[in-house]
Amino acid sequence: MTEWQLTQTFTSTSGDIRWDRLGHSDRQPVVLLHGTPFSSYVWRAIARSLARDHQVFVWDMPGYGLSEKSTGQDVSLAAQGRVFTELLNHWGLEEPLVVAHDFGGAVALRAHLLHGARYRALALVDPVALAPWGSPFFRLVQEHAEVFEQLPPALHEALVREYVSSASSPGLHPAVLDRLVHPWLGDPGQAAFYRQIAQADQRWTDEIQDRYAQISIPTLICWGENDTWIPPAKGRELASLIPDAQWEPIADAGHLVQEDASAELTAALIAFLRRPH
Repeated sequence: MTEWQLTQTFTSTSGDIRWDRLGHSDRQPVVLLHGTPFSSYVWRAIARSLARDHQVFVWDMPGYGLSEKSTGQDVSLAAQGRVFTELLNHWGLEEPLVVAHDFGGAVALRAHLLHGARYRALALVDPVALAPWGSPFFRLVQEHAEVFEQLPPALHEALVREYVSSASSPGLHPAVLDRLVHPWLGDPGQAAFYRQIAQADQRWTDEIQDRYAQISIPTLICWGENDTWIPPAKGRELASLIPDAQWEPIADAGHLVQEDASAELTAALIAFLRRPH
């Protein structure tokens, strides 16, 4: 687990957050947001590539990855949007470039539209943004989270492995799958896994969905063409709602585009971020 470490800590209103910075401090800042049930680890290759020309900030949301996981913790989209705004203030970033995946897309959108967070430009990668969302499995866990928390550890691990694996189209390398699953095992990981699903309420995106036409910053929307978690049609719909949004489908990639097509996604992001904004 030593190939990706977050060395800094920030105490937020939803617990301690682990974060780190790559690249030179005098370069234009880029902030990367992960989705669920992932962590900043999914950005490792892309973060290192972007750090050649940018100052790159990575972080694990409360309840995820290396960050705090605790009983009663608020890890909802509402809380994460507030926490991201707190973190931007802590970093002293006034108008960073922001790249957000999945659940992180909703976090970035809420921070921008509801909490006044300003971005120079926004890149969304298979974001959670439009109703309806949540697979049948996701909804089943939401309704019975307390039951799932009591699964024997071996059954819980098998369930998480199968769920995470389904985010990839070509399949994940075993070592990568191990790393993605590890934060959700044992204590407090198992309870945290079901907690974040139980709190993933669609009302937090319903609250902002009618505001997407207000987004006036340059916006890129990337989408894995083989995404079975959120179909590409949702991406095209989102692109039609955000003024002048650029649509970038990624071939042969599922929902976890960072793993399935890292080179293609990196190229699309670099081209977008290098434009004058």
